[in-house]
Amino acid sequence: MIELILDVARSDARILAVLQDGSRSNPNVVADIFQDFDIIYVVKDLSPFLEDHDWIDVFGERIITQMPEDMELYPPSPELKGAFSYLMQFTDGNRIDLLLVTLNHLDEFTNDSLCKVLWDKAGIFHRRVLPEASEATYIVQKPSFRSFNDCCNEFWYTNSGLVKGLWRGEVVLVQELLNRVIRVALLQMMDWYIGCRHNFAVNPGKNGKFYQRYLEPQLYEKLLATYPPATLPKIWKAVYESMDLFGIAARFVAAELDYTYRQDWDQKVTSYMRHVQQLPQEAKTIY
Repeated sequence: MIELILDVARSDARILAVLQDGSRSNPNVVADIFQDFDIIYVVKDLSPFLEDHDWIDVFGERIITQMPEDMELYPPSPELKGAFSYLMQFTDGNRIDLLLVTLNHLDEFTNDSLCKVLWDKAGIFHRRVLPEASEATYIVQKPSFRSFNDCCNEFWYTNSGLVKGLWRGEVVLVQELLNRVIRVALLQMMDWYIGCRHNFAVNPGKNGKFYQRYLEPQLYEKLLATYPPATLPKIWKAVYESMDLFGIAARFVAAELDYTYRQDWDQKVTSYMRHVQQLPQEAKTIY
């Protein structure tokens, strides 16, 4: 597949260079058959490629293709100005995430520390020398006290609102809040916990990809217990597991960084939630 990607570039005068980033450039990732090919074609101009998208047929038979810059409901990130993406899943199991980037926007796409040069016809990278590919961009960073405190506030405040949905039996709403808001704060704290344990020198992975590598087994199992099926008793249990885990991680981070953890938020929100859980359903009709 890499040879095909390079052959396409070599045979097309409009393509000036080929870059690779993602897991295939990461020396700390164990290779497997499902690794994407994250490729950047540096081009003179986007418009000739976009006049007829059939040119990507050369890469093979596709199951499905996505072109984010050509979508309305799911628009691309604003950072992708001056670029166009072809996300391609092939019938043979390969996947290419191909980004076309014009030369005048190139600097905006080479800040990723995993970016490496595969081919450079125009000598672009004689002037723009890229460092050796590494995880440097993805190493977890030490939080400021304000960021730490904001994360704690987001976690506990959202839980204080989540509980009314639990009491009402609003399963979908609760699952969405749990996974879209509360879990984001929880995983952020877990990243910092891992950072503290490893001297802020490791990459926890996107969405906790490497947590099993860096968390103690009992904490990893506790994290797994925060993912409930859609039944109220199990959601209640998972919510309390997430609160307990957050407190463990946050207290550790606070101690390591000499920050103050708002134990009052923890205790008061937990107490309030346990109180609401015990309220009789008849209370719905009081007002």
